[in-house]
Amino acid sequence: MNKNRKSFICGIKGKKLNKKEISFLKKHKPWGIILFSRNIHSLYQTQILTNNIRKIFKDKHYPILIDEEGGSVSRLNKFIDNSNFSAQYFGNLYMSNRKKFYIYLNIYIKQISYLLNVLGININTVPNLDLRRKFSHKIVGDRSFSTNKKTVSKIGDLFIKLFHKNGICCVIKHIPGHGLAKIDSHKSLPVVNQSINYLLQNDFSTFKNKNSIFAMTGHVLYKKIDKKNCGTHSKSVIDVIRKKILYKNLIISDDLSMKSLKFSLSKNTTMAFTAGCNLVLHCNGNLKEMVKVAENSPYINQFIMKKTSEFKDIIS
Repeated sequence: MNKNRKSFICGIKGKKLNKKEISFLKKHKPWGIILFSRNIHSLYQTQILTNNIRKIFKDKHYPILIDEEGGSVSRLNKFIDNSNFSAQYFGNLYMSNRKKFYIYLNIYIKQISYLLNVLGININTVPNLDLRRKFSHKIVGDRSFSTNKKTVSKIGDLFIKLFHKNGICCVIKHIPGHGLAKIDSHKSLPVVNQSINYLLQNDFSTFKNKNSIFAMTGHVLYKKIDKKNCGTHSKSVIDVIRKKILYKNLIISDDLSMKSLKFSLSKNTTMAFTAGCNLVLHCNGNLKEMVKVAENSPYINQFIMKKTSEFKDIIS
């Protein structure tokens, strides 16, 4: 990993790199790139896109991410119909037919991993370890495995193990837990009022002992931990992640362009790093916004380099 890269992940606008994006990538050197449906038209086109990204960085294992959860969140629907295979589907199957669950999960992850590897993608931002409630906002919905914390944790372990086995790294999310949110953090800031002891025993517990190189924060205000700042911007929340949940690897912010974050993009970026995020994420492909994120992102440090090396050991 080149130490001249910066500690941010960004999207791109279309199905191929334009001249301004190429110039941006060469100048600002993001740690990774995340792809969405807007970037994917065909197998060949996507392969050209990921190859061209890697040529810029001269790195065959350069981090390229996607959010392929199945169910309501699928970026690969031009190739496969993944709509039935939500996290909730696997949670229900785990409870109803354990043998069938293991067979289906193995086949599912093997096939998704194969497709991602063919496309040149090496990180999938799964599993979602949020603990679902009856009142949880639909943005959690079928993206959560279960209302049972032990089920969420167990299936999360299996997802990570099987994706790793098939050469794809995972990003557990939304650490330390998004299931109590009653509103969509893409649009406004959810507020959680439960005590830290309750959270540690329930929502936060699903993230413990997870063998994932990456974890993504949630833009959620946990008022009993930090009255002012959401998890992404809170040193107190990041301290809980490090000292109570005992997560030791790389923490990535959720998308900095989400409306739950109330400051300027520059301040949202610097606050995430000050709180303790190792990498920040910006998704919409808006080049002017990407420049602001890049200019406020530090160069990667030794810790990020070490963990990136561990990531490359898994995918190679």
